Amino acid sequence: MPERSSSEDVNQIAVRVVEESTGIRTISVVTKNSAAVALGRLGGLKGGMARAAKLSKKRRKAIARKAALARWNKEKSKSS
Repeated sequence: MPERSSSEDVNQIAVRVVEESTGIRTISVVTKNSAAVALGRLGGLKGGMARAAKLSKKRRKAIARKAALARWNKEKSKSS
């Protein structure tokens, strides 16, 4: 796999070239509402714990096995 010379995507480079040549900024910076971010994080933290508490040991084991198999199958397809 060839190494990339920069971390920017081809589309990001194209946008930057157009902005520099025209002097017009095309992408606006969007700021997130910190209260909404905190509320979303709180819900996410609660959700994972609630789901884990609700699942039986057998179901958790099945989910973990399925995830492990998916990881192993992905690794096999990369090497071949």
